[in-house]
Amino acid sequence: MFPAVALLSLSFLAISYGQQVGTLTAENHPKLSVQQCTGKNQCQTQQHSVVLDSNWRWLHSTSGSNNCYTGNTWDTSLCPDPVTCAKNCALDGADYSGTYGITTSGNQLSLKFVTHGPYSTNIGSRVYLMDSSDQKYQIFNLKNQEFTFDVDMSKLPCGLNGALYFVEMDADGGVSRFPNNKAGAKYGTGYCDTQCPHDIKFINGEANILGWTPSSNDPNAGSGQYGTCCNEMDVWEANSMGAAVTPHVCSVQGQTRCSGNDCGDGDNRYNGICDKDGCDFNSWRMGDQTFLGPGKTVNTNQKFTVVTQFLTNNNQTSGQLSEIRRLYVQNGKVIANSKTNIPGMATYDSITDSFCNAQKQAFGDTNSFEKLGGLKQMGASFDKGMVLVMSIWDDHAAQMLWLDSDYPLNKDPSTPGVSRGPCPTTSGQPTDVESQSPDATVVFSNIKFGPIGSTY
Repeated sequence: MFPAVALLSLSFLAISYGQQVGTLTAENHPKLSVQQCTGKNQCQTQQHSVVLDSNWRWLHSTSGSNNCYTGNTWDTSLCPDPVTCAKNCALDGADYSGTYGITTSGNQLSLKFVTHGPYSTNIGSRVYLMDSSDQKYQIFNLKNQEFTFDVDMSKLPCGLNGALYFVEMDADGGVSRFPNNKAGAKYGTGYCDTQCPHDIKFINGEANILGWTPSSNDPNAGSGQYGTCCNEMDVWEANSMGAAVTPHVCSVQGQTRCSGNDCGDGDNRYNGICDKDGCDFNSWRMGDQTFLGPGKTVNTNQKFTVVTQFLTNNNQTSGQLSEIRRLYVQNGKVIANSKTNIPGMATYDSITDSFCNAQKQAFGDTNSFEKLGGLKQMGASFDKGMVLVMSIWDDHAAQMLWLDSDYPLNKDPSTPGVSRGPCPTTSGQPTDVESQSPDATVVFSNIKFGPIGSTY
């Protein structure tokens, strides 16, 4: 997720997360139904739920209600070292709608950007789909399958991201691998992605307090010595002005704690264990500025359906992932994906290894996607199993310019690959979007998955 951003930095509620289980607020996961299909018009409704990521939760002492973490700093008496902190601190249940702006109804999930609660203001959220037992995350293998959902992002302006993606988290949130983690999937633990984020408060069941540095521009976030890495399939990163579908891969399988060079931080971006740029298909960036946006071919003023197909080299689930195709449905009309229109580059309308290689060459980008295994490695991640993530967030590292504007800013916008959307380069400042667009919302609904051609 988040191409060309060196460090993932989300805004968090000022009170955050641990590994014991608190008892001050009951944890009740909002219900969400999805459909599993076996053939055309043959879909069965399944009852699932969503769980809030533990990084947003109230973290307090196991013996009372004293904060273990306030603003972007730790209580050093409760958290003198990583293991003691995990034993002293509990994460509690969540008031999903009142504190976090998360609501569900039937097959619909709504994520509100800013929520003013009685004691604090919450910015953004991230949730995971639980399995039918409500104790573990739902695990997906989408090889030779398609995944479909409806999205309404008409209320998502420049600088915001309503994201739906898959990461290779542990189904139990890490409980079985890390005995210090008593909370697990029920409380949203175990997150990882290809940015190897350092702002996750607990990694591998231990507090990430070593070398903790409060953020200079986010009063609720900081970064520790460790990052948490894993393969990531970004099905949908978007706002009303633009969208991207992006596979990212790592040289490791499963959630992996990184330190030092392995994290690929800063100038070491292309020497880490994960491909932070990914291989993105963004219609605007790939040369079609008429395809997706307000009033365009895919009209973001209205709800529409996003279909993503994961094809294999033998058209079997046992095959090697070879192509990721995208199409849309709006107002009863099936809309084929846009085609690339880049000087010196052949025409593509899907993600293949050859598309990725041609794109990297045309844009002069480092091809870490190929170096770390390309689509074959992405397919291996699905074989292991991936967790569905849905989130709304703003970007303290790069103002979301990599999604909807010109990026990087030190390159001429006329250079192929630099222009990624129509938003001004001054847009996306978190202080601006939080004050000007607090009611921004993304609505995901009607999630379906099954064999190619079965979900729409």
